[in-house]
Order: sequence, then structure tokens, then C-alpha cells
Amino acid sequence: MIPQSVRIFVCTSPLDMRKSFDTLAFAVKSILGQDPRSGALFVFSNKRANRMKVLWWDKTGYAMLSKRLHRAVFRLPKADEPERAGVVISAKELALILEGIQLPPRAIKMQ
Repeated sequence: MIPQSVRIFVCTSPLDMRKSFDTLAFAVKSILGQDPRSGALFVFSNKRANRMKVLWWDKTGYAMLSKRLHRAVFRLPKADEPERAGVVISAKELALILEGIQLPPRAIKMQ
């Protein structure tokens, strides 16, 4: 279970899922404008939306969750503004995404 105090950022731009720890950490800085060592979770998916990686810093190093769907796609939220690089979601919403459930439209701005 993810504590409610943990922030979760979803990158709205698809990335190459061959990327690993350091390259995703760089994407957190350059695309999302966040500190990858903040303790937040950072969610990335590929263009086909059938692969997802979640990156976080656990105070001793980076950890990553990776998931590939066989016959489905992840239904990630969209940013309310096209130029926005990401959105913030709750732990409950992340759980729904990982289960393949589409979230209702929303407009939570990343800060």
C-alpha cells in the first residue's frame, strides 16, 4: 500500500521502455521538472500503452516496478493542457491504472 502522503506523477509523453534507472531519473528532471530523489513515484508508459514503469527513490537507491500487459493497454490520464508534461494522481488511481481500469477525465495540475 502506498501512503497517501506520497506524490505520484504520471508522464503524459510516451517513453522508450528500454530505458532504465538513470535514464528515467533524467526524464523525471528534464520532462517533469521534478527531483527524482524526492520520494515521489514517477509513472511512464510506452507509445502503445502496453508497458509501464514506475520509478522511485527509497533513500538507498532507485527502485522500479515494470509491468507489461498482454492483450490490453494502460489507460493513463491526460493533461488538461497539451503543453503540460505530467499529471498528479492518487495511490488509488495508480492501483486502478495498474488493473487496467480507465480513470474518468480530470484536470489535476502538476506543481
